[in-house]
Amino acid sequence: MRKDLELDNIFIPSKIPSKKLMIVLHGRGDSSEGFEGLPSFLDIEDMNYILFDAPFEYYGGYSWYNLPPNQLPGIQYSSELLTKCLDSLFAEEFDAVQSYLFGFSQGSLLTFEFGARYHKALAGYIAISGYIYDVEKLLGEMNPDVKNSKWLCTHGTYDEVLPFEESKDQIEQLIEGGFEVEFHAIEKDHSIHKDEITVVKQLCDKNL
Repeated sequence: MRKDLELDNIFIPSKIPSKKLMIVLHGRGDSSEGFEGLPSFLDIEDMNYILFDAPFEYYGGYSWYNLPPNQLPGIQYSSELLTKCLDSLFAEEFDAVQSYLFGFSQGSLLTFEFGARYHKALAGYIAISGYIYDVEKLLGEMNPDVKNSKWLCTHGTYDEVLPFEESKDQIEQLIEGGFEVEFHAIEKDHSIHKDEITVVKQLCDKNL
């Protein structure tokens, strides 16, 4: 655990020393522990990982923001904490342009809502099974430099928690607004599928 950061976390160092970092944001009710197996699945020897716990307790796990329609205060608060954490990590130890933001469900929303506004552009952004709080506002407030980054979004075609078509429509709006987003429809529910791990690894490999 990195005790110098605003959020509780699990830090997993790379096998080969590097300045690459993958920042992992879990979904509602989960925690950093739910993603401890991700490094072994991706098998990227020079990638460091930091798995964050969201700031709000939620039924034995954690949450980044409240349920609709009260998401915004939590999104803003969590974004402020993530900004402080990433500023600290990217001050000297890690390199933003070699790093990735990875989010599932609520973490996926923050990948867009926080990641696209963050003042440093990362190498890539990975959003799995999520949605966007406000597409038009995001397009107006985003850091224009993130348009040059790799964006990967995946969603389950039979997701009963966050409907597939709604998320797909939002991604299409982002693409029309200038984002280049690689979108994958996956035959799955609200979970992470092995096919997604494959496309995430491919995205990282392209940027080597």
